[in-house]
Amino acid sequence: MADMANNSYRQYCPIAHALDVIGDRWSLLIARELFLEPKRFTDLREGMPRIGTNSLTDRLKTLERTGIISRRTLPPPAASTVYELTDRGRALEDVIVALARWGGPTLGSRSSEQTISANSVMLALRAIFSTAAERGLRGFYLVHVEEASFEETLGVRSGENGIEVSRVSAGSEGATMVTDVETIYAVASGNESMQEAVEFGRIQLNGEPEHRSHFLRAFDE
Repeated sequence: MADMANNSYRQYCPIAHALDVIGDRWSLLIARELFLEPKRFTDLREGMPRIGTNSLTDRLKTLERTGIISRRTLPPPAASTVYELTDRGRALEDVIVALARWGGPTLGSRSSEQTISANSVMLALRAIFSTAAERGLRGFYLVHVEEASFEETLGVRSGENGIEVSRVSAGSEGATMVTDVETIYAVASGNESMQEAVEFGRIQLNGEPEHRSHFLRAFDE
């Protein structure tokens, strides 16, 4: 742990200690990328295309050494090495969601140089749907996200056990929400309500009228 010791704040403080462990550049984004599923090294590079290979290797070693992530080999025929969060790493979810809510209001519009992480969008959807699930929203919803350089269809299942967000295949059925990344972040951070986004056409809801009404009632503030 020489590197960690050299970079330590050397303060007897829980905040300083947490930053000693997870405060390096890219570390929290690596955790973000692993929240929904284990990933290979190449998958992590895809979600964070601006991180260098050496930097990613170093960060993964540090996070594994400090008990935030672990490695395992998938069974044949895949036989690939994947990285996944430990229970200690999963405890960062509230921290990451809180940072997203804090950063969202001043995020602004996306520039042409900024990439989009599908995992960031998926975590934002979890934040959006979690409150609605507590208010009784149940069912399976398709969220189609359209951007000039990013297009993804995600499935959100809301049930008694909480929210599950995953990528889905073409042809999946469910009430559909069509929107863009900026709107998802605006609603997740509280800058805009679901009702406002629907009213002004930033979110399009497709499906049976009763499903639409049930959906909006769950987001009624």
